[in-house]
Amino acid sequence: MLSVRMLSFFILIFSLCDADSICPPEHNPLTLSPPEIIEEYGGNPVTVNCTTALAEHKGMYFTVGNETSRIIEKQMSISQSVSLSDWNVTIKCKVKLNEFNECSKDLQVITFKNPEVVHSVQLVNVIGEETQYRLQCDIINVAPVQYVNVSWYKNSEKIQTESFNDTTTKTPVNESSILRVNISREENVVEFRCEAQLDFRPHRPKLPAISKTHRVSAHYAPELKTQNSADDTYALEGTDIILSCEAVGNPLPVYNWICDGKNMLENTTSLSLPRVHGNKTCACTATNYLGNITKTIHLHVEPRGCPLTLTPSETVVKFGDPVSINCSTSVTDVEGMGWEAPFGGTGFERPPVVTWRVEKLEEWTPSPFCYVTLVDGSQRTVSPVITVYKTPDSVSVSDMGHGSMVEGREYDLKCDVINVAPVQNLTVTWYRGNETVKTDTFNDSTMTPVNASSTLRISTQRDYNGLTFRCEAELHLGPKGPKFPPNVTSPPYTAVVLYKPFMESCPDYVTVNESAAFSIDMLSCQPDGNPFPTVQWFYEEKLINPSRSLTRTDSGKYTAVVQNSRGRSNTSVHITVEYSPSFTCKEHYEITVNDKHQSICEPVGLPTPTLTWFKDGKQMVSPQRWKKNDSGKYLLNAHNTHGTAEHTLYLEILYSPEFKNGNESKQVLQGEDVTLSCSADSNPPSNIRWVYTPAVNSNVTTEGHQKIITITRATSTNAGFYICVAENKVGRNTRFVTLMIKGNTSKVLFPAIWAFLTLLIIGLTLLVVYFHNRQKKRGQYNFVPECQMSNIAI
Repeated sequence: MLSVRMLSFFILIFSLCDADSICPPEHNPLTLSPPEIIEEYGGNPVTVNCTTALAEHKGMYFTVGNETSRIIEKQMSISQSVSLSDWNVTIKCKVKLNEFNECSKDLQVITFKNPEVVHSVQLVNVIGEETQYRLQCDIINVAPVQYVNVSWYKNSEKIQTESFNDTTTKTPVNESSILRVNISREENVVEFRCEAQLDFRPHRPKLPAISKTHRVSAHYAPELKTQNSADDTYALEGTDIILSCEAVGNPLPVYNWICDGKNMLENTTSLSLPRVHGNKTCACTATNYLGNITKTIHLHVEPRGCPLTLTPSETVVKFGDPVSINCSTSVTDVEGMGWEAPFGGTGFERPPVVTWRVEKLEEWTPSPFCYVTLVDGSQRTVSPVITVYKTPDSVSVSDMGHGSMVEGREYDLKCDVINVAPVQNLTVTWYRGNETVKTDTFNDSTMTPVNASSTLRISTQRDYNGLTFRCEAELHLGPKGPKFPPNVTSPPYTAVVLYKPFMESCPDYVTVNESAAFSIDMLSCQPDGNPFPTVQWFYEEKLINPSRSLTRTDSGKYTAVVQNSRGRSNTSVHITVEYSPSFTCKEHYEITVNDKHQSICEPVGLPTPTLTWFKDGKQMVSPQRWKKNDSGKYLLNAHNTHGTAEHTLYLEILYSPEFKNGNESKQVLQGEDVTLSCSADSNPPSNIRWVYTPAVNSNVTTEGHQKIITITRATSTNAGFYICVAENKVGRNTRFVTLMIKGNTSKVLFPAIWAFLTLLIIGLTLLVVYFHNRQKKRGQYNFVPECQMSNIAI
């Protein structure tokens, strides 16, 4: 009776202790409606219902934060109003199963706030035909940020999506998304749109997107719509004329007109000249922040009915060179003609041709004119257009004293053009390497030589280190000028840019062979920096010698620290050192029979070697369990991509004692001699002994591995159990022999009763164990879902 009570007690303990572990979510008796709340912060409170599937319970209640509602009994459903003014609210519905256990279910509450979106654009740089922009989308006052998706659109095409990994912050925050773009001139105007959207799927549809749009375009210096930078325009004396100068550029250029050195104060693409008299030279300059370009227009005003013709009417002369112009007339009523000039003038000569000639023109603004006197005493004149030019004495680039540059900062380079004329025809072109980066023109209408300068602002990059910058001064003198515009180029200026060091060409992962004697300094990693950096290698946070050959124990992460006066940086390389197989095993192993097979001799090597077993020269499959006949000599072969290794070992299979015969009963007549022998098969050999009640007529002897009991003239006192115990270091086995003596019934009966009682006790014990195991498999279990077990005193 005591055993049954104890068994019931243990079953109760097992069922109670297992209550928490047998509580899968699908058996939770609680249901929430709605199952989650996703609403805007500050909205109207939401009511949540909690229903239980348990008809009997000890009460239901809610916990909201640290507050607990009233426990309601004898109801299967309760309600709770949820405020939407707490960002971090936690709500649970609970049901008490008994005084020790309860189940709970969490209500997921997400309070959100739609963001405001602010879009800003920063022009970063203009390089050649491309303009670099930095677009920033600021998402203001949004919660929870983990559900925000920011999408960038170029025109109507989505080009980038970004989300945020902050899963802990539930209150409103500000975040930014950056997009860097290059806009080419061919793209003209490009529309970029930034959208911020709260996405709670699959719980509910996405909220409407909040977006901002901005248009950007490529910036470039002004360019003339016509290819010619100089034009000839002809008009009759006294007529009205409009000069046109059209340029394209972004931003739109502003215009400035200068005629014969006089500023016309016009900011338009055209200049009106009423009732013109005399030849004029006008310059139109279109300017924006990236540069300017000038168009020169030579206005030739012909007198009405003028009988004179100049050949050429316009000429371009290098200062100091010779020049000559013919003046002719086709009319006959002429008394004479000639040239008036400070130098090179002629007297009053006979028609039809008179020539103005100067062997060495050293006047910057020569103003000769040809005249003709008619027989009626009237006089007509005409003036040629003469441009005198001079190439620069020198062109040079200077850093304006700043010397070395630092990466990421802006610097100015200056191009000085010395003693050039006329400056309004001068174009200065900047080159970075062989790439044109800027072009400058000049508005000064001074005709005499002047010094001019152009400035190039650069945002330094590390790639600029060692790069050459130069400027070229070129005089664009129009169609009357030299076929190839005269130019002078500066000596190259070599930039020195100081920048933080880094490692380049470094692999992330490297696998090497130990036999190759590989060292860290054999990696393809190349340090770069200015000044040239120092390099230190670390392994497991310890400084190492990079020239030391790596061995099999040196696999791992290696970190290079490169440092100079501008800073430091780290680069890591994961190195795996592989090696051929080898054995470090013993030559003799003892294994217990029926043990599960496990590798008793594992080779080392990388990659992990393939291990093959051989016995008696034949490849074998390793047994699942070792058997007695598995003893013997084995050859182990290990192989990987780097080589092969072999090892010979001897396995000795150990096993516990085994009797050839089982338990037995032996009956003899009183007075007979009795011999009981016991032997066992085992490895190592067993130690055998008999356990019995000694008598004066019994004796134990040993023959080989047998233990023999000899009983002389057996009596009733020799009746009973004789137990043979065989034992070695692997295990122990016993064998029972029941000896019964015939002759005196009363004396034989008593041992027989004891034998019967012993067998009965053993049988009952086995029966109890059987039913106990069966009860564990088939008994009742209490499944208490999602409950927490309290301590129970029993």
